[in-house]
Amino acid sequence: MELYLKVRLAVSEGMSRRQAAKHFNISRDSVSKMVSYSTPPGYQRQLPIRRPKLDAFVSTIEHWLEEDLKVPRKQRHTAKRVFDRLRDERGFTGGYTIIKDYMRERDQRRQEVFVPLAHPPGHGQAD
Repeated sequence: MELYLKVRLAVSEGMSRRQAAKHFNISRDSVSKMVSYSTPPGYQRQLPIRRPKLDAFVSTIEHWLEEDLKVPRKQRHTAKRVFDRLRDERGFTGGYTIIKDYMRERDQRRQEVFVPLAHPPGHGQAD
């Protein structure tokens, strides 16, 4: 971030982009990007994450977990149980961590989000 600000300041004070690139030892394309944006734009993933070992089994896992919603909580699939079933029944060759990480992400996506309501003293909300 410090370099970003230094480059923007140097160019705004009259230094050419080519000179700034040479002075800060970065490419001219980088200088152009730094001048174009007031803050670094950050990284945006172009394609979704590929999981070559897991992608073929995602639909099976989703089916099992949807069926689990109908059974008592203690009888539902854990990451370990999903891993064992995939390995034994479907020939899954990936590792346990892949399954565990996928199920954690899935659970986080499915959690209901609550927005806390804060009211100043003496003010309330009634529906």
